[in-house]
Amino acid sequence: MNIAETRYVLAVRNLEASAEYYRDVLGFSIREIGDPGWRFYMKDACCIMAGECPDATSAGELGDHSYFAYMLVNDIDSYYEFVRANGGQIIKELRDEPWGMREFAVRTLDGHRIMFGFDLDE
Repeated sequence: MNIAETRYVLAVRNLEASAEYYRDVLGFSIREIGDPGWRFYMKDACCIMAGECPDATSAGELGDHSYFAYMLVNDIDSYYEFVRANGGQIIKELRDEPWGMREFAVRTLDGHRIMFGFDLDE
């Protein structure tokens, strides 16, 4: 048995603002699913299922690690420049790490953190 795909489920305070961020800053497409409280953010093999929870404590307010994903990117330098140029809040600048990865991280509007990486051994 194997895991065929991964999807993430996130609570966001403002679904419209969150969708705009994922579309405009991170380059995801937004998919309406017929339920006004949910949207799917899609990019290549990644699907983030976002549900609007206006009264939930945001990830940024929890004060914990708050990373939810590590996404491998094949052209990390270009993607990093795309995210920066579109106003992404970079919380870890792009750099090579001693564990063989080239990485950067962003914080979303709700405080969720995403790490993007490229395997330098490929």
